[in-house]
Amino acid sequence: MMSLTVLSLPQKFKRLLQAMMLAVAVVYMTLLLYQSAYGYPGIQISHSQVDGLANEPALNPTSQDQLLQEYVQSSTPTQPGAGAPAASPTTVIIRKDIRSFNFSDIEVSERPAGTLLTELARRSRNGELLRDLSQRAVTATPQPPVTELDDIFISVKTTKNYHDTRLALIIKTWFQLARDQTWFFTDTDDRYYQEKTKGHLINTKCSQGHFRKALCCKMSAELDVFLESGKKWFCHFDDDNYVNVPRLVKLLDEYSPSVDWYLGKPSISSPLEIHLDSKNTTTNKKITFWFATGGAGFCLSRALTLKMLPIAGGGKFISIGDKIRFPDDVTMGFIIEHLLKVPLTVVDNFHSHLEPMEFIRQDTFQDQVSFSYAHMKNQWNVIKVDGFDLKTDPKRFYSLHCQLFPYFSFCPPR
Repeated sequence: MMSLTVLSLPQKFKRLLQAMMLAVAVVYMTLLLYQSAYGYPGIQISHSQVDGLANEPALNPTSQDQLLQEYVQSSTPTQPGAGAPAASPTTVIIRKDIRSFNFSDIEVSERPAGTLLTELARRSRNGELLRDLSQRAVTATPQPPVTELDDIFISVKTTKNYHDTRLALIIKTWFQLARDQTWFFTDTDDRYYQEKTKGHLINTKCSQGHFRKALCCKMSAELDVFLESGKKWFCHFDDDNYVNVPRLVKLLDEYSPSVDWYLGKPSISSPLEIHLDSKNTTTNKKITFWFATGGAGFCLSRALTLKMLPIAGGGKFISIGDKIRFPDDVTMGFIIEHLLKVPLTVVDNFHSHLEPMEFIRQDTFQDQVSFSYAHMKNQWNVIKVDGFDLKTDPKRFYSLHCQLFPYFSFCPPR
């Protein structure tokens, strides 16, 4: 039928149709000859590879998480075994008498977190919340997105007794470099410093003092407010820390917030070892993990905090602290390293008052993320830096700030 239709067409259309069919045949034959001679450019797949791919089962969510965890461990720039001091023959052993270690029965605390989060949302300068980073796919060679200052949530834990000393020092120095990104978590209302911080002073309603329950209460509030903020990075510091803000931004730009990152520095030379004396069993349960000391500061990626949300969000952080009876930074390490199996990545540029500040060389100040100070045994543990005299600046933060940022008005002319 087709041939009869073609023959009935005018002669010129018959010739045109024949020419087109011939051209298609020539192109097809040319492609076949090219493939047999050269193959497809950039692709070399053997029959065994094809058979293997065809028979390979699809990854389930558990195996995907394992592969992601292996990738994170393999791509970690510095691990505790390498970045931390060499482990001593004896580990730090602390015994706790705990009746039950079942974390499925942890209940949400009655702390008024809802009011706090609502107030934060009302005052927030962040605008629309960032897209949920935990849903981002991780490729074989992920490239960290660019991190800017506004991507970071900086929290500073303080208390009423330190408002006029430690808080005032921070507000006059490094807070001026990150006013919209820094929040102070305290235990009282203070109109004066509420005004000085432009509304960034949060009364957690936690107890005053430097004891375990008060510390965990404030850390829980910090974590909950960060989760509400939608920022990419959560960085905690104490009120005796000086934060080198540009260096902090540069550090976080080296990591992806869509990957689980626990960045900080331990204050002990070996992992913390806890023996849990459970009354329901005849043997002790030993738990070993690293934790980043809160006195030096630490940072968590948003991907990691979203994994923490079901077990530590909404006040549950306090419940875990009550169960293991440790302070906030140890509780944080317990949740991340032990419960979530995410390793601490040691960053030596964080510094706490537990280490001798005088050993930090002045020519490396710009490379450090945090500094600290302490007054112990009638002597100041502070950095050695040129600047103001010791009577004017005993903690050396003013001198350090002017060393890094000499354009501030209170800095002496060079």
